[in-house]
Amino acid sequence: MRFKVVLEPSDEGGFTVYVPSLPGCISEGETEEEALKNIQEAIELYLEPVEDDWVLNEQVRVKEIVL
Repeated sequence: MRFKVVLEPSDEGGFTVYVPSLPGCISEGETEEEALKNIQEAIELYLEPVEDDWVLNEQVRVKEIVL
């Protein structure tokens, strides 16, 4: 999967980075490299399913797909 990220210098120093297509997916780092590494981890966590949030009934099936 590919995501566009926005990397901005932070007023306090370092960088803030976020993913416009994933609301609330934001991170930061002291360097551009660190900020990009951190946002990659944030994206992975953002996309990770949380079973507690699923509402299941008899008609719902859960399948795993690999992209």
